[in-house]
Amino acid sequence: MFSTSEKDTLRPLRLVILAVMAGLVLLSQGCVLLPARHPLPEHLLEQAQVENLPGVRAWGDISGESLEQSAKESMKQEMAANHGKLEPEANFLALSGGGGDGAFGAGILCGWTEAGTRPRFKLVTGISTGALIAPFAFLGPEYDAKLKEVYTTISDKDIYTGFGLLKLVLSLGASEGVASTEPLAKLLERFIDENMLRAIAVQHNQGRRLLVGTTQLDAQRLVIWNMGAIAASYHPDALRLFRQVIRASFSVPVAFNPVYIKIKAAGQDYDEMHVDGGVKVQVMLYGDALNLFVSRERIGTQAPQPRKLYIIRNAQVSPEYESIKPRLSFIGARAISSLTKNQGVGDLYRIYLLAQRDEIDYNLAFIPADFKTKRASEFDPKYMNQEFELAYNLARSGYNWSKYPPGYEPANSQAAPAQRVQP
Repeated sequence: MFSTSEKDTLRPLRLVILAVMAGLVLLSQGCVLLPARHPLPEHLLEQAQVENLPGVRAWGDISGESLEQSAKESMKQEMAANHGKLEPEANFLALSGGGGDGAFGAGILCGWTEAGTRPRFKLVTGISTGALIAPFAFLGPEYDAKLKEVYTTISDKDIYTGFGLLKLVLSLGASEGVASTEPLAKLLERFIDENMLRAIAVQHNQGRRLLVGTTQLDAQRLVIWNMGAIAASYHPDALRLFRQVIRASFSVPVAFNPVYIKIKAAGQDYDEMHVDGGVKVQVMLYGDALNLFVSRERIGTQAPQPRKLYIIRNAQVSPEYESIKPRLSFIGARAISSLTKNQGVGDLYRIYLLAQRDEIDYNLAFIPADFKTKRASEFDPKYMNQEFELAYNLARSGYNWSKYPPGYEPANSQAAPAQRVQP
């Protein structure tokens, strides 16, 4: 989801709220027609698959057979690639949502490379802007230059094309979003190509996993996409689907148009409406399906691998004061940004507790509270460059990873500070 901590970034949300109000008036008077679609019926939810690409997706709230098999297969592939042994250490990376604040995560990864301590990740997950970062993070330092380019050279026009308020109000009843993400589709075509897909397939076949989350809006459920399996399928539609999933995970509902993904169930073709994975979670790691990748018992190994989890939260986690005007649009936008911030903090606590249960080392990075630079828009190049440089310099000198979620103080500590951890 977008970060909305600065005043200027609330403008799109205010526009959304005003447009929705006007659109509701038009709908109530029967002035508009809704777009036609062929949604998946509820009774076929568990049968949905991408045609000719079975096993590349799973629901995030149940233990799915496809992810279970992928987790088990990943161990066999890893051992085959390492002369019958597992890697000495298993490292997991979870990349959160945050819109233009993805520049923070990009800076952390590039600075981490410069520090010489960045590990090779067994599992990388991404939500929203984290979904765009994830393929570059998965492939490692070789792709740092491209990752930096994505988050330091783009602006709003590279992500979306907006509509004027009058046009939006007149078309809202039949519109799917305030803005179109066609520019984002072109950006993905530019940076995610067949060569990148082949490189991801190679790593997938060595036992590593790349997962991205979207929200299936009809079902109100998280869908986990096995991006490495899509790449390794070498299917003619693999690249198109790969880009579609990232675009969907990036598509904040109402603000942006949803992405329709064609699926098959009971021999029939349907379309699923997918939007930002941040509607469900800001950080995707745990859940009934993802537990498979971190549970030794369930994937059939008792190997004493040290396991480390790194979370990059592309947002600030502490409250940020702002005097709000007494108007519905301002109040609504502020409420949405507050909900997103607190959902993200809740995710960090949930993952911490589960990591403690599973004896996984917890490491958290987030935008420091003293970063006060204001932005002119969500994807303001000047702002993103400053944020990238801040994160890059913090990581290059040895990032001070927090061992606890924000505000948490263990009972057996003396106000335990964040610990400097070298991977």
